[in-house]
Amino acid sequence: MKATVGDRVLIHGRAVGMAERTGEVVELRGHEDDPLLVVRFDDGHEAILSPGTDCEILHVQ
Repeated sequence: MKATVGDRVLIHGRAVGMAERTGEVVELRGHEDDPLLVVRFDDGHEAILSPGTDCEILHVQ
């Protein structure tokens, strides 16, 4: 799962009733085989994210 700066991230809820979260990739860290994404979520907070199975990368063209 490769991401670039500017791509959108969609995190699915991990339990019934949990809301999905969306944000924008603002920085890439780590290595290609173990990526870390700095994401600015739509609610304004930023977090370092290690993409898992509940994460979708939406490529912006």
